[in-house]
Amino acid sequence: MSKVLSNKKMIALLVLPGIIIFCLVILVPIFMSVFYSVTDYNGIDAMKFVGLTNYKKLIMDDKIMWLSIRNVFILSAGLIIIQHPLSIVCAIYVDKAGGVWEKIFRVLIFIPSMTSVVVTAKLWMNMLDPTFGLVNKILKAVGLTSWCQAWMTETTTALIAIVLIEIWVGFGWSMLIYYAGVKGIPSDQIDAARIDGAADGHLITKIILPQLKPIIRINITLAIVNALKMMETVYLTTNGAPGNTTQFVANYLYVKAFSDQKYGYANAISVVFIVICLIANFITKQITAERGEK
Repeated sequence: MSKVLSNKKMIALLVLPGIIIFCLVILVPIFMSVFYSVTDYNGIDAMKFVGLTNYKKLIMDDKIMWLSIRNVFILSAGLIIIQHPLSIVCAIYVDKAGGVWEKIFRVLIFIPSMTSVVVTAKLWMNMLDPTFGLVNKILKAVGLTSWCQAWMTETTTALIAIVLIEIWVGFGWSMLIYYAGVKGIPSDQIDAARIDGAADGHLITKIILPQLKPIIRINITLAIVNALKMMETVYLTTNGAPGNTTQFVANYLYVKAFSDQKYGYANAISVVFIVICLIANFITKQITAERGEK
């Protein structure tokens, strides 16, 4: 092994395939996106150089783009504020159940995350149907007829519905990660706290949560990543409607490229999207980093 590591040619040969793949899969597409973003290419006519016109229009005039970015922040907040606390509590009580019930609950909670996104979208579209949907039928059954809505077509409820669907879809993964973290906490600490008469609330806030901080940081990062790349659920349910109120950056990029055939403008969106992802990654690392890691 030491002979191989001391041979610079061998090291270069071992590293070269990875570098080539990285360049072809990552760097080349990025450079091509930057190139096309300064053109008016539509996939048919000859492309013309337009400079920073696409970027100027995108930043200064495109309200839908800013609406899409706002929706990314709203979805991120929904996942972090609603999904994650529920996932932590659920993980703790699934672990507490023990025995066969622990396995049953773990499987049941993870089912939504294993379900195809196409099936999930169809399921929720049927449940939220204004005429035949289960949600409105339940509301009518309990006397809340005034609450019935056309959930996916009203500007006031469509985005809320999308956020709730994503919370439901990702809940299993989030819970499973926290469940693994709870399992990693030494049982003698929890047993000692229970012997001392610690209530569940005290046990969670003083013993479990402090030891879940690394897991919480990971899950917050994953939540932001999921919000940034959000497309499938929107595409299969509302496709940005009504009035682009449920539009997200990834889906908007797709619409501009393949529906409007504005490839130059779509590539400008992708470049801005890359910058947003890098900024989000940097901010997330700064916020979630341990003091000693800064």
